[in-house]
Amino acid sequence: MSKFKNDFLWGGATAANQLEGAYLEDGKALSVADVLPGGPDRLKIAAQPDFDWTIDETKYKYPNHVAIDHYHRFKEDIALFAEMGFKCYRFSIAWSRIFPQGDEQTPNEAGLKFYDEMIDECLKYDIEPVITISHYEMPLNLITEYGGWKNRQLIDFYNKFAETVLTRWHKKVKYWMTFNEINSAAHFPIMSQGLTISNGALDKKNVFQAWHNQFVASAHAVKFGHELDSDLQIGCMILYATTYSYDANPINQLENLESQQEFNYFCADVQSRGKYPAYTDRYMKKNKVQFSDLETKPEDFEILQQGTVDYIGFSYYMSMVTDITNDAEKSSGNLMDGKRNPFLKESEWGWQIDPIGLRIALNELYDRYQKPLFIVENGLGAKDEFKNNTVIDDYRIDYLKQHIDAMADAVSDGVDLMGYTPWGCIDLVSAGTGQMSKRYGFIYVDQDDDGNGNLDRYKKKSFDWYKNVIQTNGEEL
Repeated sequence: MSKFKNDFLWGGATAANQLEGAYLEDGKALSVADVLPGGPDRLKIAAQPDFDWTIDETKYKYPNHVAIDHYHRFKEDIALFAEMGFKCYRFSIAWSRIFPQGDEQTPNEAGLKFYDEMIDECLKYDIEPVITISHYEMPLNLITEYGGWKNRQLIDFYNKFAETVLTRWHKKVKYWMTFNEINSAAHFPIMSQGLTISNGALDKKNVFQAWHNQFVASAHAVKFGHELDSDLQIGCMILYATTYSYDANPINQLENLESQQEFNYFCADVQSRGKYPAYTDRYMKKNKVQFSDLETKPEDFEILQQGTVDYIGFSYYMSMVTDITNDAEKSSGNLMDGKRNPFLKESEWGWQIDPIGLRIALNELYDRYQKPLFIVENGLGAKDEFKNNTVIDDYRIDYLKQHIDAMADAVSDGVDLMGYTPWGCIDLVSAGTGQMSKRYGFIYVDQDDDGNGNLDRYKKKSFDWYKNVIQTNGEEL
């Protein structure tokens, strides 16, 4: 008996702002991602009080302006995905291609036609598109002119965007997600909410207001999509990091419980259950916010109940340790920091590698929501050595093998797992560090951090390995 369902969705995942390039072509305008400089300090730079949302090429480089030029080479890339045997391909729609300023009344037809071709190219190979409607690429105008997601007007702008893409492609695309890693705003609201110090990120009221507005917008999209076609599967998407208490001290155990609720579950609780969780007041008070401080309308809470998601999509890269009573050494992670776990190895970027933590995450999420789960990001960022037209990336194969084993164990535990789309199935620009050198893909792209290279594609050793994993439905690792 197979470990995974016969219709298990094996594939890969990307985001428009990290691989498309062509950042001002065919009517596209600037997005938040376009003004973030490249390099490992990009988020620190954006967090400065004087960050003014402009591009300064005299000081910084912007690798995602070209990225890997997927905009002009998507047919070649999708053909490679098909060669690997992808059952699905998770990608995002660049909001600023469809509504360049975000507040237009009519969409940009050139942008829609590009994604017409993308979707049709996937379907040509029987690859199911899995579309993230908003993935860290909101139109810059919605930040500079409206203040980002703390402004309720963005609900209407997002609704128009979501309704446009759902209407256009609901007959071709079954799987959707409303926002990428919506909970990441707890640490870095710039990419998902359009908030940084210069426009109010330090006032946590703005972050919670932005979340509320996104919850309402997400619920509206789910409700609208289900009215278009009841077979559509529309999920939320969160950043999930399994967390452990540093020790048995009840103080750390309690802190770990609250950390889990506030980071891993808060957004999914609202989007999956249709209402705010019981611990909301405590969470807000810790951030010096009262729920009554937020701008809400009675109909908001009705739409939250009417627009609950069909499945839980999530990213999983590492686990974290919670500790407030010791002076434990710190460890880095995906948009956040925690304490170092002495039982785990780390990636080159300091992310703690914990496949058992994925099994725990799957069990925790399924126990909590009883809805299908979809691992839509997982992978190892590493500095690959390109030699003899390939990369011998046994370290990546080992990482993925361990995590797929953990997935199989979770399925045997009773978890309903829909699919698995490893992150950056083709090399792309890292969201966290703005680097090409932090590579995740099964396909090597000849491009470096400084924009040098011919952008040619080459298969890594992991390409054929993952092809066999898919062919055997995860039986041969």
